[in-house]
Amino acid sequence: MDESRQISSGAGAVLRKLVPPPALCGFLLLLALVFVVSYAVGAAAGPVAPGMHGTGTSREDGDSGGGGGTDDMGDMHGGDH
Repeated sequence: MDESRQISSGAGAVLRKLVPPPALCGFLLLLALVFVVSYAVGAAAGPVAPGMHGTGTSREDGDSGGGGGTDDMGDMHGGDH
C-alpha cells in the first residue's frame, strides 16, 4: 500500500479544511452577481412614482421634498371644496 496517500501533510491538510467547498464559492458568487444586476436594473429604472425624490435631494424653494401634502395630489381632490 501507498502510505503517502493515507497520511496527509500538515500544511496541505489544514489548508484543505479551511477552504470552503467549490459549490459554496460558486453559489456565493452567483448570489452576489444577482444582487449587483438587480441593483443596476433598479438604478436604471429610476424612482417608482412620479415626483418621488430621495432623502438627500432639495428643491429650489428650500423644501426638502418630503412633505407629501395635499398639493401634490393634483386633480384627485374632488370638486366640493
